[in-house]
Amino acid sequence: MAETNPMAGANPPQKSQMLFMFISLAMMIALFLEPVRNVMGKAVGFVLEPLIGFNGNFIVITLMIAGMLMIGLSTIVRSLLTDTMTQSRNQKEMAAFNAELRKARAENNLYKIKKLTEQQQVMMSKSMESSMKMMKTMPITMVIVMPIISWIWIYIYALYAKDPALVTVHVPWAESVLLTDKIIVPLGLMLYMLITIPFGQIVSRSIRWFQYKKRLEKLGGTPV
Repeated sequence: MAETNPMAGANPPQKSQMLFMFISLAMMIALFLEPVRNVMGKAVGFVLEPLIGFNGNFIVITLMIAGMLMIGLSTIVRSLLTDTMTQSRNQKEMAAFNAELRKARAENNLYKIKKLTEQQQVMMSKSMESSMKMMKTMPITMVIVMPIISWIWIYIYALYAKDPALVTVHVPWAESVLLTDKIIVPLGLMLYMLITIPFGQIVSRSIRWFQYKKRLEKLGGTPV
């Protein structure tokens, strides 16, 4: 009987993962191309500017609302396309497996090391499958993220051209900062990203808690 190579099925998933990474990277690079950015930003601006533009009078509030909108939509889409409960379970199983393997190596338990090493391919396969599902959602969420970031980018510079005072904010480390100043990207975009990080964590954890609650209710348990 021919031996089955456990790694034989690993190559197609790796190729798919590279493809999704390439698509996501290409979309990120497109963000730095001004013609592409302007098209996306102006298209979204027809909707967002009347709703949250506030005629440029409250730039920080505009950034906050745009950030919450972007993170909220992308997190909801990602949660609908991935099984976060299975993903969390796989992560905990992998962490427990790695801890057992480290312990076996520290104790020089050769029998246990052999058994765990035999199981390692199965664990790696589950981890890769979970990563693949996450990678598949990236191009979809980028379709939400990129137009909103593009609008913020051109919105900040449009306000600057109108009146630099509209994009000048006070921060703890300086009396005033222009949001058009750059550290690779405009400071306004960096502020926008900083705003979205904590909100994204709140939305993500809230969705996971809701899914956990629903799963427990189906199993007849009581949510913590």
